[in-house]
Amino acid sequence: MCSVAKAGWDYIVPEPANQRLFIARQNRVMVVDANTGKLTGEITGINGAHGTALAETSGRGFATSGNDGVVVMFDPKTLRILGKIPAAEDADAIIYEPRSDRVFTMNGDAHSSTVIDAKGTLVTNLALGGKPEYAVATGGKVYANLTDTNEVVEIDPKTVKVARRWSTAPCKQPVAMAVDNAHHRLFTGCRIGVMAVSDLEAGKVVATVPIGQGVDGAGFDEGSGHAFASNADGTLTIIHQDAPDKYRIVQTLQTPPGSRNMGFDPSSHRIYVVSAKFGPVPQGARRGPVLPGTFTLMVIEH
Repeated sequence: MCSVAKAGWDYIVPEPANQRLFIARQNRVMVVDANTGKLTGEITGINGAHGTALAETSGRGFATSGNDGVVVMFDPKTLRILGKIPAAEDADAIIYEPRSDRVFTMNGDAHSSTVIDAKGTLVTNLALGGKPEYAVATGGKVYANLTDTNEVVEIDPKTVKVARRWSTAPCKQPVAMAVDNAHHRLFTGCRIGVMAVSDLEAGKVVATVPIGQGVDGAGFDEGSGHAFASNADGTLTIIHQDAPDKYRIVQTLQTPPGSRNMGFDPSSHRIYVVSAKFGPVPQGARRGPVLPGTFTLMVIEH
């Protein structure tokens, strides 16, 4: 358990090599020991923390600072800030694509992706034609969900162009993403309570499964064949892959209300979710402040 007061949270990013978790907390990124749950350090000086990406080749980390539209580059060993790179409005999720050795931000309000090389040099801003929420990298491509147009876009990270796009229908408001590399399947969690499975080679949805409401996190374990969706209604939907195009729910695990973000570590097969209790909602705000001592990290093993 980590008890840190007054800030919300966003993406939980595991680092399997060093058994750490990077948890975005509004004005900082917490670095947590994945085995003990203890806070080991923080990356500070962030205004609207959302996502974290680690570039193995350069030994540098990148965190989005959404409120001021920049990416904060840091040293993963010392957590010292190395510089700031301009991105775009509402820089949110960020991922690393190893073949191109580049990181990609998902800029929601700007309807774009900022592309940065692993040493911290801005490459370009790529227009996506919709509002991106999250992305994954697989097979030398980057895939992103567009929440307002209900689409998946495929980005070629070397040419930095949108190569394809397809509808996630009947899955609306696509947000969370995960991937099955062996079978070339993409899992898209949608806020309406549906997970869509796309065939990446065909570029189309081939299956849908009901999940909880308010999803914001997803994962896939190639060892067990289980897909996961973490939902704001206080559930973790666990889905088994019987075949690449056939799925069934095996368990709906109760989690604390609001624990819609998750991180999955494929090396330990652990799922990490966080939650907290909130105080009264101030006028004009979406939610109240996190109550001191209530921020909790939960570890789920399957």
